[in-house]
Amino acid sequence: MIDLSERTIEKVNTLFPQEQRGEVIELLRIECADNVPFCEGYDKFRMKRIRFSVLTLSEGRMDKLVEAIELAQVDWRDLFMAAGFGHDPEAHNRWVP
Repeated sequence: MIDLSERTIEKVNTLFPQEQRGEVIELLRIECADNVPFCEGYDKFRMKRIRFSVLTLSEGRMDKLVEAIELAQVDWRDLFMAAGFGHDPEAHNRWVP
């Protein structure tokens, strides 16, 4: 389990209605954390690119969030490409939902 950065929480608050935010945060903390391949030992800042990618693909929908988390758990490189963050390691920092 890895906590979320403040910026990640801001993105969650922008994308999801208030009644879903707690569930989204818990999904990200538990399912999109150090259980993602090659992310052992990561902290909330190193997870930001993966989590922003997941949130981008979610489009603010819980079903798409779960699908994006599943993709991250298989291969986060495919996740980056699908989210448009694959060619520029800083692209996620410029993303505004």
